Amino acid sequence: MAEFKYKRVLLKLSGEALTNEQGFGIDPLVIASIAAQIAELQGLGAEMAIVVGGGNIFRGLSASAKGMDRATGDYIGMLATVMNSLALQDALEKENVYTRVQSAISMHEIAESYIRRRAIRHMEKGRVVIFAGGTGNPYFSTDTAAALRALEIGAEVIIKATKVDGVYDKDPMRFPDAVKFSRLTYLDVLSRDLQVMDATATSLCKDNNLPIIVFSLFERGNIKKVLEGQEIGTIVSGGDR
Repeated sequence: MAEFKYKRVLLKLSGEALTNEQGFGIDPLVIASIAAQIAELQGLGAEMAIVVGGGNIFRGLSASAKGMDRATGDYIGMLATVMNSLALQDALEKENVYTRVQSAISMHEIAESYIRRRAIRHMEKGRVVIFAGGTGNPYFSTDTAAALRALEIGAEVIIKATKVDGVYDKDPMRFPDAVKFSRLTYLDVLSRDLQVMDATATSLCKDNNLPIIVFSLFERGNIKKVLEGQEIGTIVSGGDR
């Protein structure tokens, strides 16, 4: 069993992380690569839960801006996260990782309902738990769902896998002079409006001193490096800078 700094973690994946260059839908090759990295960690004794977004399929906020009722748009977005969760479950089980999907919206035929104690027990038995359906409520993002579920299951850290290798002062895909931060406080994130997680999720982490680590998903082995305590990406915490 490997020596991990963080044994129980919540991995936050954006829906876009599951796509190819087109930025829409689910790319089986990408999702298989993610599953292989997670399988390696499970074999080494990590306890992992996952929250995945739905932006690769539907964005409730964008639909609301174009005239759709906000609550309706958010519910459609929650259903998109269920689709992504089932696809990720399938990829993980192909890697021989026992996986359970727990949905905040009841769909008994395809997923368990979210039950905190059952989720913890699954993790103790070496299963990956994927939390689908956001919080089950409109007006809350999957970032907030990730922070909430991480606290409920006693995760030691939220690790947020993105397309870039950390948090920058501006979009590094558009601005070559963007500056990367190695460490930030929660107040830095909130006061500078840095797009780490939304303000509700960041405040929830701040109030409960739950660290967030943002790193690149697309460099193989990065998830393992984070669990081992290697300082990659950007660490958001309330401690010393």
